[in-house]
Amino acid sequence: MIKIGIIGGSGLDDPNLIKDYKEIEMNTPYGSPSSKLTLGKISGSDVVILARHGKKHTIMPGNVNNRANIWALKELGCTHILASTACGSLREEIEPGHLVLPDQFIDKTTKRQVTFYDQDQVCHIAMEEPFCKEMRDILSKTMDNLGIKYHSDKTVITIEGPKFSTKAESKMHRAWGADIINMSTVPECVLARESGLCYQAIAMSTDYDCFMEHEENVTWEQIVKVMNKNADNVKKVMIDAIPNIVMSDCGCKSAISSALVGEPMKEKNVPEQLKSLVRTIPDWPKKGIQFRDITTLLNDPKGYHLLIEELTKRYKDNKPDVIAGIEARGFILGGALAYTLGVGFVPIRKKGKLPGETVSQEYELEYGTDKIEMHKDAIKPGQKVLIVDDLIATAGTSIAAVKLVKQLGGNILECVFIIELPELQGRAKLEKECKKIFCLFEFEGE
Repeated sequence: MIKIGIIGGSGLDDPNLIKDYKEIEMNTPYGSPSSKLTLGKISGSDVVILARHGKKHTIMPGNVNNRANIWALKELGCTHILASTACGSLREEIEPGHLVLPDQFIDKTTKRQVTFYDQDQVCHIAMEEPFCKEMRDILSKTMDNLGIKYHSDKTVITIEGPKFSTKAESKMHRAWGADIINMSTVPECVLARESGLCYQAIAMSTDYDCFMEHEENVTWEQIVKVMNKNADNVKKVMIDAIPNIVMSDCGCKSAISSALVGEPMKEKNVPEQLKSLVRTIPDWPKKGIQFRDITTLLNDPKGYHLLIEELTKRYKDNKPDVIAGIEARGFILGGALAYTLGVGFVPIRKKGKLPGETVSQEYELEYGTDKIEMHKDAIKPGQKVLIVDDLIATAGTSIAAVKLVKQLGGNILECVFIIELPELQGRAKLEKECKKIFCLFEFEGE
């Protein structure tokens, strides 16, 4: 089934363009896409619209999360991508207001993530034809029928930005054979090709680049003025062209099959993958302690996503009524899990941190005691409560958390931890209060 992903620059994220639309938020192994995704229909065809620079144009070109954007469109079932983009003209005949259908690009970006295959396998994707000729032909015929001024089979050069080119750079780009210049096509089209998606850009010429001696220096206000007019033409083109887009043997979808080199790394099971992202810091906080630091796991976008996804799978068919996270890492884990499960979150904090009326529970430290607290109205009698923390060691705070929940009349669904340190025998101690304990993986020794 055909589904068209539309990546819009400014002016093309108009929800009025489509019928029966709804907006959804997504998270991906690469973080969040640039905007909410708008799903609906254009001329009877399924589409997904994404605002490349955010709904209010708040994301600079170099900061666009292209991998998350393309991954999200692929995950939602898109088979093709139409990408609108503003561009500067490097040729006198490409006047401001004209549309351009590029067939080649020159990559002059410097700091962007340009592949999905940066860890598990080597990929050398063929890019001799980076754009989809079949889509380009359909768009050309549509613009002919609409009487819109356009140029086809041109070369776009993508620069890093956010600055515009110097005059010397502009002349150099012309000498290289580039016809238009923008800040967005690469690596967007490369990632689309790695994903097996047909991709075609519709570039909107907003101004002449600074090679034109007699033209005034370009300003953002001038660009926006022309871009708004161009955006209306692009909408007309999309409305007419989208119903004519079909599945074809264009080579876009099969390019990845011959691009992968060697065998993929042996797939670890999820707990092993997550465990490999935990850093061990010896002799911290004191000599002889092997500290298991999950901040490296949380800092890895794919790892963090995989962690929450794994926990979500465990509880999606037996949801708690509320998740109670133990300060402080339990907040990070429990809050994210509560969001994906669609349930409430309750913080269990150290004494004196909560503003309302609280209940407290004392627990033993190596030297002396301490307390944790919950709001008295945080849990209603009979609610199923999932207690979340990063690690079970001696289990002092976990036992206290279980007692707090029971004190308020809650029923413990389970106590879930990322890491268990079995030599410290925390599980055996906790089982005296709660038999239902789950840990993703363990580390031997302290």
